[in-house]
Amino acid sequence: MDDQHTDTASATLWRKLIDGLGRAERALFTRPAPKSARAQMKFLLTRARGSTTAVAERLGVSRRTVERYRAGAATKPQKRLQEALVKETEEQWQPQVRAHARRRAMTSAGLVVSCRAFFGFGPEGTSDAGRMRDIQTAVSPEHARLILAARESGATDDELHELVAEAIADSYFRREGGGRAGLNVEFKDIERLDISF
Repeated sequence: MDDQHTDTASATLWRKLIDGLGRAERALFTRPAPKSARAQMKFLLTRARGSTTAVAERLGVSRRTVERYRAGAATKPQKRLQEALVKETEEQWQPQVRAHARRRAMTSAGLVVSCRAFFGFGPEGTSDAGRMRDIQTAVSPEHARLILAARESGATDDELHELVAEAIADSYFRREGGGRAGLNVEFKDIERLDISF
């Protein structure tokens, strides 16, 4: 039962982290991504160098479906296809803008993490005891590099959880040593996790 709860909590963190990074990247867009199904399909075909097969595979539909949306013969996708169109379009929209933001985060600016979660590192009955806390902190470029690299390489839920926990612990609780360099911080039950570049 505990293992199942831990797996669910890790998966939830992973999803919140991926969603948070996605929102942070979308906030950087200098132009809005295509909104209509036809415009999204045309954009995805352009990125796939016209390959209807490649786009169909990414969206999980037939080549004929891709061709119908490109031609404008179909305009109202079912929910699953609409979600896939939005996801794929946003993942491929303005790649240079996203790449620049990631490079900057990994080399000089770091990331800002804002979250509401359970944090604790001290005994019960003290101000350091575990409790739900709202925290906003700037994490170092080194931690940003580790988190973004792990995301790109397909790190496990547990690995991402550990990296985010360590980044928050270093920047918020340990504050560059400050007499608490060896402090072990507990981080769980994440209610909200937002990231910005």
